[in-house]
Amino acid sequence: MYFFILTFTIGISAQKKHKDFVYLKDVDASIQTELRYFSNQNFIGKPIDGYQKDCVILTIQAGEALKKIQTILKKEGFSLKVFDAYRPQQAVNHFVRWAKVLNDTLMKTAYYPKVPKPQLFNLGYIASKSGHTRGSTVDITLVNIKTGKEVDMGSAYDFFGEESHPFYKKITKKQQENRLFLRKIMIENGFIPYDNEWWHFTLKNEPFPDTYFNFLIE
Repeated sequence: MYFFILTFTIGISAQKKHKDFVYLKDVDASIQTELRYFSNQNFIGKPIDGYQKDCVILTIQAGEALKKIQTILKKEGFSLKVFDAYRPQQAVNHFVRWAKVLNDTLMKTAYYPKVPKPQLFNLGYIASKSGHTRGSTVDITLVNIKTGKEVDMGSAYDFFGEESHPFYKKITKKQQENRLFLRKIMIENGFIPYDNEWWHFTLKNEPFPDTYFNFLIE
């Protein structure tokens, strides 16, 4: 959820999905998804504004890149699993509003046990702009196809803490290897990793580097 300088924002008025965005299921239905912000299973503990349907949307270019990665991974016995991709600006605004209500700590134990809520802004866990809103950033992990279980990355998705840094050392060797395996295949196929979250990647040549969209996920 890192910060980006705003250059241009698509407004809050009712919008339809942009013509250069696609549903992930239409690109590669084998890629698994778990849209946490459509549910109560997230750091706020309730569905997030703008997520009106359980579907993953992203730019055509990002979708095609994930399809290529999925093809490679399936030969190794793995599948991608996407937690989030395109995120409407109104969802980011929801995060900001929540962060200012200091007594709303419903999910603190699960998502930010060591971080005082007043510090979420200063530490960069919550920001007024997100690369997700440009449509080519994904939050992602791996699933073992044979077992159907997520690969152990050493910390949960969206956990606010140093444990989520890609090169965090106080996890097992195997957990470190799993993170590096995901990171390597994403980088080799055109994505840029984020230093504070092992699951967060942005398409290197994203088509809308300065545009923050706000159409609903529906």
